[in-house]
Amino acid sequence: MLNQIDLSRTDLNLLVLFETVLAKGNVGLAAAALNLSPSAVSHGLGRLRRLLNDPLFLRTPRGMIPTDRALDLAPRIAEVLQGVRKVLEGAEPFDPATSTRRFRLGAGDAFLCTLGPPLAARLASAAPLVGLSVLHIVPTFRQSLDEGPWDHVLAMLESRELDLALLPWITSPARFATRPVSGAEDRLVAVTRPNHPYARDPSLDTYCAARHLVVSVRGDPVVATDATLAELGRSRSVAMTAPNFTSALFLAAESDLVVSLPQSLIAAHGARFGLVATPLPFEVAASNIVAVTTRAALQDNGVAWLVDLVCGINWVSASP
Repeated sequence: MLNQIDLSRTDLNLLVLFETVLAKGNVGLAAAALNLSPSAVSHGLGRLRRLLNDPLFLRTPRGMIPTDRALDLAPRIAEVLQGVRKVLEGAEPFDPATSTRRFRLGAGDAFLCTLGPPLAARLASAAPLVGLSVLHIVPTFRQSLDEGPWDHVLAMLESRELDLALLPWITSPARFATRPVSGAEDRLVAVTRPNHPYARDPSLDTYCAARHLVVSVRGDPVVATDATLAELGRSRSVAMTAPNFTSALFLAAESDLVVSLPQSLIAAHGARFGLVATPLPFEVAASNIVAVTTRAALQDNGVAWLVDLVCGINWVSASP
C-alpha cells in the first residue's frame, strides 16, 4: 500500500485516523475519540484521500459511509496497526493490573480441567483485562527416530504461536527454559464407578477381567499399559477408546468401563461424575508437568509474569 519512499514522508497517524473514522462513522465522534478538533480530523482525511487517491468516506445523513476502496483497505490497515501496537506493547513495562494483552497457552485438557478454574480466578484478581487463549496440544506420532512427540509444540513456541506450553517433563534444547509447575507430580489411576468390581477388589485378576476404555488421540487401543501387562504375562480387553480425558470422564460415569486417568483430574472432578480412583495393580511411574517457553520469550516481562502465575498454582491444592 505504501512504498518505502512514501513512508519517509507520511504521517502514519493518518492510518489511526482512518481506523477511528471507520469505527465511529462520524467526524465529530472520531475527533472526540482522538482528542482532536473536527477540523483537524477533516484536514487529516483530506491528506489521506490525496495519499490514497480515493474519497474513502462519503458524507451522508447517516454519517460517513466508507467507499468500496476504504472497505478493501480496512483489514490491511488494521493488520498494519496491530503489528505496530505489538511492537510498542513489547517496549512498555508490563503491568498486569492494567494490561490488555492476550497470551496463548498450550496445554492438555486434563490441565485445563484441573488448574483452569484457579488460573481463571487469579487472572480475574491480578490481571482483570488480560486475556488467555488456551490451545489444546497433544503429542504427535514419530515419523523418524529423530522426531520427538512434542517437537511440534516447541516449534510453536519458537514461532511465538504459543507464549507458554505445559508439557510432561521433557529434555529440550538449551534455547528453551523449563520450570516445574508447583506440586505437579501426577500419576495414572484406575477410574470406575464406586460399585465396580475393580473398585471392590483391586487385584490384577479383576483388572484384566474388566472391560477397558483407553484415551488415545488416534484411536489406538494399545498403549503403554498393555506393554506393562505383557511383561507380566497378562492382557486386557479394550472395548472402547476416547480422544481425550474429558470425554473419558463422561463415558466412565455411564458405563462399566475402567479407564486410566491422571489422579489430579479425578481428585478435582471425580465426585461430580460419581467416579472413584483406585491404584493400578502394577507399578506406575509418576509424571511431572513443566512450563516450557523460549529463553528469548522470557525477556518479555509479560511472558515472565505468565510463567510465574502458572507455576505458582499448586497442582495438589487446586484439587478440592
